[in-house]
Amino acid sequence: MGLFDAIKNASASMLSQSEPMQVPEKHRVLGTPLKDDGTWAAKGYETAYFAGGCFWGLEKTFWTTPGVVSTAVGYQGGEIENPTYRGVCTGATGHTEVVKVVFDTAVTSFTKMCNVFWSSHDPTTANRQGNDVGTQYRSAIFFTSPAQKAEAERTMAHFNECAKGRRNAATTEIKDAETSPFYYAEAYHQQYLDANPGGYCPSHGTGLYTPIE
Repeated sequence: MGLFDAIKNASASMLSQSEPMQVPEKHRVLGTPLKDDGTWAAKGYETAYFAGGCFWGLEKTFWTTPGVVSTAVGYQGGEIENPTYRGVCTGATGHTEVVKVVFDTAVTSFTKMCNVFWSSHDPTTANRQGNDVGTQYRSAIFFTSPAQKAEAERTMAHFNECAKGRRNAATTEIKDAETSPFYYAEAYHQQYLDANPGGYCPSHGTGLYTPIE
C-alpha cells in the first residue's frame, strides 16, 4: 500500500489535529523553555533535530549531554501538519520520531551532537531499531544551516568508515528542517523517561562509532 492509499484509508482525526500540540512551557528536567523565548540566537544557541528510533530514550541521552540547554520530542519528515502519535504510528503520515536539541555553542558543538547521535542508535537498519519496526523509527538528521548539513554528511561518512566490513552503510536521511518542519509531540511524551523512569527505550548503539572533532 502506498502513502496515498494509507492516508486515504486512515481516519483523518487519528492522523492529525487542527491545532499544534500544547506542551509545557518548561523542560521537566532542565527547567529551560521548550520553545524559543526569543533569546536563543543572542545567547549563541543552535537547534538541530535527530531521529534515531524511539524518541524517549534518545531525548534523555541528549538532555544529559553537556552543553545541551533544552530538548523536546516530536515528529518530522512527513506529509501532514500537526500529526498525532497514533497517526504517526500507522506510518500513514510519513513522519519519524525526532528529538529537538538546543545546544550552547560556547560550550559544545554540532559535531559533538552528531557524535552522540551516531553512538546512540543503529543507523544501518532501515525503519528499525531493535524490536521497534516502522517508518517512524527511521534514522534522520534535520539540519538548520548549511554548516550543519556539511557536518552531518561528514560524520555520516565517518560512521560508514567505522562500520566498514561489519555493518551495512548508514540509511540516515539528511534533510533541511525548513522544508521538513518539526511538530511537537503530545505533552505526555516530553521528557517521558523522567516522568516514567522505568519506561522502555533501550539504546541500540552499535559500539562501532568513534567520536571525532
